[in-house]
Amino acid sequence: MTDATAGKPAKPAGAFSSWEIGLALRYLRAKRKEGGVALIAVISFIGIMLAVAVLISVMSIMSGFRTELLNRMLSFNGHMYVHGQVLQAPDRDEALARIRAVPGVVSVTPLTESPAMFTAHGRTTGGVVRGIAPENLNSMSFVYQSLDEEARARFGQGDYGGDNILIGQALADQMGLRIGDLMTLISPQGGATAFGDLGTSKTYVIGGIFQSGAADYDRAYVFMPLEQAQLFFGKEGLWDAIELKVEDPDQVARYVQPVSEAAGQGALVSDWRNTMAAFWSALKIERVAMGIILGLVVAIAAMNIISGIVMLVKNKGRDIAILRTIGASPSSILRIFFMAGATIGVAGTLAGLVLGLLFCWNIGAIQSFLEWVLQVQLFPADVYMLDGVPALVDPGDVFWVTVWSLLMSCLASLPPSWNASRIDPVEALRYE
Repeated sequence: MTDATAGKPAKPAGAFSSWEIGLALRYLRAKRKEGGVALIAVISFIGIMLAVAVLISVMSIMSGFRTELLNRMLSFNGHMYVHGQVLQAPDRDEALARIRAVPGVVSVTPLTESPAMFTAHGRTTGGVVRGIAPENLNSMSFVYQSLDEEARARFGQGDYGGDNILIGQALADQMGLRIGDLMTLISPQGGATAFGDLGTSKTYVIGGIFQSGAADYDRAYVFMPLEQAQLFFGKEGLWDAIELKVEDPDQVARYVQPVSEAAGQGALVSDWRNTMAAFWSALKIERVAMGIILGLVVAIAAMNIISGIVMLVKNKGRDIAILRTIGASPSSILRIFFMAGATIGVAGTLAGLVLGLLFCWNIGAIQSFLEWVLQVQLFPADVYMLDGVPALVDPGDVFWVTVWSLLMSCLASLPPSWNASRIDPVEALRYE
């Protein structure tokens, strides 16, 4: 040592120095007989890991439900509807052209919808007949993609659109129908007689069986060429609505004004937020409530860190006194035990993050495996409107779950660490 440095005091180590980190990790690894809390640390780690994994999985599944159900329902029902005087206006075809020219509008489909009874093989049920032009059938992507080429070609062939209709898979299963079978439609709207309105009926050929991905729709709806539907239900030349699809249904509000202006005076424009308001509100409320509940589960799991660090401080009272005696500051003691607790939280959060993401990314395989093992259908399509458990990992949800878990772990580590920093070394060594 030179004369220049001999008289200078040693520079103290900074905050979160290597010796503090090393001591915190050593305390976590110490066995019970050595005054450590390895078992409690493992239990706290597992609790946080499972809580984070469950929260990420549940939020991802709910996001998947929201996206899948919304996509299928909007594919079937449309993003916007135009009603009002434009449907009977002489220049309605020009109005259609103007609406199609609105930026962001993907498809414009005139249609009719009428209630009817369906009879086949001695079975009768009710539903809705939607009249749609054959060239607009592809606007319903899930329905169109589920049909084979022959069914698409048959639809709309013949006088006034022909006698081929499309039914859903659920309705076909319910009534025992296959492609080529006959089904009689009975309309409550018919010619008036001395005995009242007797309605009209006609037998049609099953030209195709579709699957929209929503069993309720597959059971309730029948598709008929628009011209044939107008003829059968006594609506010659009439439309019940104009259905629109847009590029971004989540931003449907910005399309309302341009579509209203394009449709002209007397047009009434509504969007899916109005037609499915109850469904949309229920999804949002359920998602927020579930996030809060499971967030509390993560907080409760993080509270296990408190008991572990409290026991660690109690077992390491002699070590704390010695460290204080040789010059360790109260803040160093606080940081040592804070890092011990935070390390459990960080490790549990990262492990839970990986476990939750792996579960979401492989949820289809996990569902298939459980169904094979248990020999039961865990997710029946006729109940849940979907044929599998959807999971959509939202980076925003993952970020906030991770931040929340780390925050709770750090907050849980602070009180016992603060108490450790306030231990009087004299009192701690008095009974040693």
